[in-house]
Amino acid sequence: MFKQIEIDQIMANPEQPRKFFDEAKHEELVASIKQVGVLQPVAVRPVEGKDVPYLLIMGERRWRAAKDAGLADIPARVIEDMNDIEAYILSITENVVRADMTILEEAGAYADLAALGWDAAKIGAQFGKTETHIKWRLGLLTLRPEVAAMVEKGEIKPNLAWHIAQLSPQHQIIAANRYVRGDFDSEIEAANFAQGLKMAEQQTSLITEEGPSLDEQDKRKKEKAKAADKLSKVEAIMPLLDELTKHKPEELAKILGGDLARYVREIDKLANRVTMARRVLRQANGIHEAAVTVAQTNAAKKTAASAAKPEPAKAEPKPAAPRARKATAAPKPKPEAKAAEPAKA
Repeated sequence: MFKQIEIDQIMANPEQPRKFFDEAKHEELVASIKQVGVLQPVAVRPVEGKDVPYLLIMGERRWRAAKDAGLADIPARVIEDMNDIEAYILSITENVVRADMTILEEAGAYADLAALGWDAAKIGAQFGKTETHIKWRLGLLTLRPEVAAMVEKGEIKPNLAWHIAQLSPQHQIIAANRYVRGDFDSEIEAANFAQGLKMAEQQTSLITEEGPSLDEQDKRKKEKAKAADKLSKVEAIMPLLDELTKHKPEELAKILGGDLARYVREIDKLANRVTMARRVLRQANGIHEAAVTVAQTNAAKKTAASAAKPEPAKAEPKPAAPRARKATAAPKPKPEAKAAEPAKA
């Protein structure tokens, strides 16, 4: 049933899954409503025991803009016999379909349904999303608040945010700050770094406090020399490719003729292998940088802990015990002097 309802007779839904409203888009909508009015009705349902008779289900942006535009009433579709859960699902559906929600608001809405017993497959079917999409959104809810704020501002994209969300809180802020600071050439490199941090958390063997043994050092040195030799051969191909690309296509058509198809197949194989090798090397570089970062962080922690630890107080030397004095014999009393006899007259 559609009807015109006074705006003051409608209250916003406190369980609205979308919490963020873009101010610039809001002003645009206000200007549009002032010019042409509200073109699409909002959806409400009757409520009892409240200060106003209707609760907003869908169209909060339009309702807010209509209020600011000075409208007295708004077209609304009144939905009867709808419980709280059904109303909540309907509000999520509108926001998700119209992409009005931030990814973290979307994740929070899915989490509310998961708390009601919905699995990722059921949530995805309800909103026309894949099960993987739902799981990735739910995975963002482990982000620490500072990193979540970066995601909300658009400083970190959803794909990278998911990789960062898999890390411990300490490593989350390290990866996020390095990406925002511009330490990586691409989002892929930042994701590889985050994956390297995750591997360091799961496999402590990647971060060893003791240096490698002499045998291990010798083994690594030989492996490095072997790999470097192979990579140098790959570098030798570059001049050949540069020379090839100097020719115009019509010149190569005349020079190579019927052999062109074979060379095209060989170059395609080479391109595929280069793509695979680049991916592996990038992942390896991410793991290496993560290992170095974790080692530096651990070393800094130890240094700080050592500096903060008070030195044990030195025991004050005890005063030397007084030497026992040898017992001396009591002095013998002197014999008393005899009284002088009186002198004779």
